[in-house]
Amino acid sequence: MSPRRGERAMVPEAEFRSYYGRPILKEPAWKVPDVPIYLFAGGLAGVSATMSALARLTGRRSVARNARYVAAAGSTVGVAYLVHDLGRPERFLMMLRVFKPTSPLSVGSWILAPFSGLTVAAAASQATGRLTPLGDLAGAGAAALGPAMATYTAVLLADTAVPAWHEAYPQLPFVFAGSALTSAAGAALLAAPAADRPPLRRVLLAGAGLELAAARQIEQRTDLPAEPYRIGRAGTLLRAGRTLTAAGAGLAALGTVARRRRLGRLADVLAGASVLAGGLATRFGIFEAGVASTRDPKYVVVPQRERLARRP
Repeated sequence: MSPRRGERAMVPEAEFRSYYGRPILKEPAWKVPDVPIYLFAGGLAGVSATMSALARLTGRRSVARNARYVAAAGSTVGVAYLVHDLGRPERFLMMLRVFKPTSPLSVGSWILAPFSGLTVAAAASQATGRLTPLGDLAGAGAAALGPAMATYTAVLLADTAVPAWHEAYPQLPFVFAGSALTSAAGAALLAAPAADRPPLRRVLLAGAGLELAAARQIEQRTDLPAEPYRIGRAGTLLRAGRTLTAAGAGLAALGTVARRRRLGRLADVLAGASVLAGGLATRFGIFEAGVASTRDPKYVVVPQRERLARRP
């Protein structure tokens, strides 16, 4: 019973407790930097594959060619880091034994396996000039899987019991989608000819707006599991990611209004490098926030008690 107005409480408010103050949840077994890099590379590859197909349809062949290579490189790097995290390559193959629609991990494995194979096949066909129709077909298949590849990892994190990830399930897919869109546009800007850069700048600005808006919603949440996103190493990484992304968006806007070609080209290159670094920092920050929320039992106990108190 809470004290009446004007009365002083004689007993301090009850605090959460755990067994000898030990963490209630185990930390994620995923390794650093393997999994954060995989999260970043997968998103970059997914949007790049779709971007390549759309650029080919609109006659922007330089963007289509470069984005196809970025998609293949991103998927290869992502698979390599994922296999390294698993410890043995056959463990990844073991995940493909069954397809379970209710499991984000199972669905993600069946997205990643064909996507990585299709992107590598499309890039190899492009590089060698052989089997071009099959290469284009592989590129179209990768483009169809691209959006799922860019966002399924957010669903995978949110489906765990890790408080910081689970409670941010409404915003995480939008953060990952916006960041992947921004990173793919930034990578394309690094080598795009002048005629193809204006639409890439618009894509970068749209992705940055989506990412920053969703990230701000997480930061401004008042529930306890949102706290790890604002403090400690995770907070530092996420602030760095937002700063780099915002700076990249500003540079892209500068490239749009720059009258001198060299100044516009420099602004685009710096914008691309900035948003790529920002996307990587964001993935590391989100991963670190989840780990931090498993170390302190208050992020588990306090929300549980609040949910119990709200029950009728």
